Amino acid sequence: MSRVSQAQAQENRKNVVAAASRLFREQGVPNLRVADLMKSLGMTHGGFYSQFASKEALLTEATALAFTNLLDQLAGFDESAGEHGAAQRALVEYYLSPEHRDDPGDGCPTAGFVGDLAREKTEPQTREAYGDGMQGFADWMSTEDNDGLSRVCTLVGAILLARATADSALSEKILDSARTSVLDTLD
Repeated sequence: MSRVSQAQAQENRKNVVAAASRLFREQGVPNLRVADLMKSLGMTHGGFYSQFASKEALLTEATALAFTNLLDQLAGFDESAGEHGAAQRALVEYYLSPEHRDDPGDGCPTAGFVGDLAREKTEPQTREAYGDGMQGFADWMSTEDNDGLSRVCTLVGAILLARATADSALSEKILDSARTSVLDTLD
């Protein structure tokens, strides 16, 4: 059996973290088995443990990566909109859309990880990565008169409720109602 180079090992690790970040949000932390994750990447289960101490260690890295990617996306909204208020409004329109509702794997990590982190016993560093990322999102959603936390709470709560009632008129109504509510706070 041949050993992989250090560069290839680093690339493999990045791929595992990125795939886990998406799959944890899509399938849920308890539902994603390490063996299935590694198989989906064409890697061995044993290879996982040469890279990570535990599934929890992977969860911490996957959470941090998901929020790094979210903050990069938010910066992209700023660049494309040209003005932060317009970027916030564009984000709200996307966040509370059927496209985002129907794509939890690539969706916001604030909503994607919240249920599992609320239910599962997780390490402090995982909760810290989540809290830091959520605070970054709230800071981005802030204005002079609002710290952004209430907006993030509304966005996350609405997308979770809309996902739970997907394929129904109620789901659309939830998205529309929350969109109006948050946009009104930005005007």
